[in-house]
Amino acid sequence: MRQFYDTFPTPVGDFSVALNTAGSVIATAFGGLPELRERFTPDEVVQDPARAADVRREVGEYFAKKRQTFSVPLAPSGTPFQQSVWTALQRIPFGATRSYGDLATALGKPDAARAIGRANATNPIALIIPCHRVVGGDGSLTGYAFGEDVKRALLAHETSGLGAAKAVKAVA
Repeated sequence: MRQFYDTFPTPVGDFSVALNTAGSVIATAFGGLPELRERFTPDEVVQDPARAADVRREVGEYFAKKRQTFSVPLAPSGTPFQQSVWTALQRIPFGATRSYGDLATALGKPDAARAIGRANATNPIALIIPCHRVVGGDGSLTGYAFGEDVKRALLAHETSGLGAAKAVKAVA
């Protein structure tokens, strides 16, 4: 099956997106095509900036602080449990964070924090499905597929100007 991609600059580095033939996002990555290929099972991948224009626009609006949620169609591939976690991630508000335990409780699976962590780590659509908003139970930053510096930058971007009530518990 043919899939399409594009790579474009953002304030935290290059960002790549892969789309299926229907135009739904199937994967994203900070970096270029090699990093993107690690996030999905590519068949034939063709660069097509026109197909990715809506994603590029929405990501640009996010970094310009004109957008807090994304509306591009998504089609992440995963198990029903992973899908439920990724849906829960999309409910974390811009500028807020949640712990793995918070997500486990919200999903009605209070003993599943580690499984939530694994599902979060396998999220194929970074930024748009905001896995960067998940922190440790003590508020500390935890791992991020594209490095803690990128995670820290995304959280700082979202919290700057929002006031202390919405600040990240621990960004350092």
